[in-house]
Amino acid sequence: MVRSMTGYGDASATIDGVHYFVEVRSLNNKYFKATIRLADAFQGLEAEFESRLREKISRGTVTLNARCTDTSAQAAHEINAKALARYAEQVKSIRVEGQALNVDLGALLALPGVLQPPANEEDLLARARGAFFPLVEKAIAGLMAMRQREGAVVAEELRGQLDYIAARLGIVRERAPAVIAEYENRLRQRIAALLADAGLRVEPVDIIREIASYAERTDIAEEIQRLSAHVDQFRELLGSSDARPIGRTLDFLAQEMLREANTIASKSPDAGVSRAAVEIKGAIDRIKEQVQNLE
Repeated sequence: MVRSMTGYGDASATIDGVHYFVEVRSLNNKYFKATIRLADAFQGLEAEFESRLREKISRGTVTLNARCTDTSAQAAHEINAKALARYAEQVKSIRVEGQALNVDLGALLALPGVLQPPANEEDLLARARGAFFPLVEKAIAGLMAMRQREGAVVAEELRGQLDYIAARLGIVRERAPAVIAEYENRLRQRIAALLADAGLRVEPVDIIREIASYAERTDIAEEIQRLSAHVDQFRELLGSSDARPIGRTLDFLAQEMLREANTIASKSPDAGVSRAAVEIKGAIDRIKEQVQNLE
């Protein structure tokens, strides 16, 4: 199955006056890399969030943001009366130029230990886990759907490039036998002209041997066959319904296709074959750029 590595998904819900929001973004990366952004109170959920991401996503830089806004009365911090009283006593005991300082209880609320979180960490994490994880699943589902849509667009573009390569490969396949025949004709004409001037003759077997040597040096039948096979395999992978990522496999295939096209271009002296090989290489380069976006 063809999936892009770029995508976005989000989900939100309000539970008991608390609004929870999760968003997941992904970008291209050769490997899997997760960045989890949570409030300090929810850091204990980071490993679980990353595990969920790894279950669904094989490649890409994935960023997950999870946050909540509590508008209920439960959000209020508890005042530690004993700590506040202790701070007040200390302030009253301080004298400046013989006079005691005025105690501003409101200002003392900001001191460490005066305001206590509304719930202990275990209760807070338990509520957050129950609220966040269904949203994480929903956000990931949205992300994967977007990656599939974008992957389908890329796959269609890749099929167009494969069609182009197949058409140019057909030109090469048709042209290859004619190259040998043309060389044989030129060779015979050249030898005939040279020998006529010198009054000599050459054995036909020598001409045949030279033509055979030339044919062996310029034979591209195997390269044509392998390149055609790579194109067919590429098409099969694009049409596969297998959920496993195929981006790396397609990248490897593109490299092998480029290798065969380079060999064809270097072995054949024919201008028509060389031109078609250059066009094939250009299409393969475009394919290599596109597959870098696939998971």
